[in-house]
Amino acid sequence: MRSLPYDIDFRARARRTQGWGLGLLTVAGLMWIWFAAGIFLPYTTSDGRDEDECESRFSSEYLHNDRSDCVAERDWPEMVALLGGSIPFAVIGGMLYTNGAVSHRMAEHLAEVTRLNEARP
Repeated sequence: MRSLPYDIDFRARARRTQGWGLGLLTVAGLMWIWFAAGIFLPYTTSDGRDEDECESRFSSEYLHNDRSDCVAERDWPEMVALLGGSIPFAVIGGMLYTNGAVSHRMAEHLAEVTRLNEARP
C-alpha cells in the first residue's frame, strides 16, 4: 500500500481546489447580490444639507434627471461594471470547483475498482 499516502494527498488537493472554487463562486454571488440591491432597492442621498429619497434604479421613470443627486449616486456604468467584474470570479470558481469535484470522485472510483479487483478470486 505504498500508494495510500499519494492517494490521501491527491484527495486533499482535490478538496482544497474544490474549496477555492466554492470561495470564488461565493465572491461572485456576493457581487450579484450587491448588484441586485443597487438596482432594485430604494436609497437616500445626502449632500450635507438635506437628504433625497430616491426610487430604485429599476423602477424609476426619471433615470437621467440632472436636478437630483440620485443619478450620480448609482449610475448604470458602475453597476454594469460590478456585474461584469463578477464574471471572472464565477467562471474560474466554477472551473476550480468542477475540477476538484471530478478529481475527488475519480480517486474514489479508482480506489473502489482497485478494491474490487483485489477481492476477485
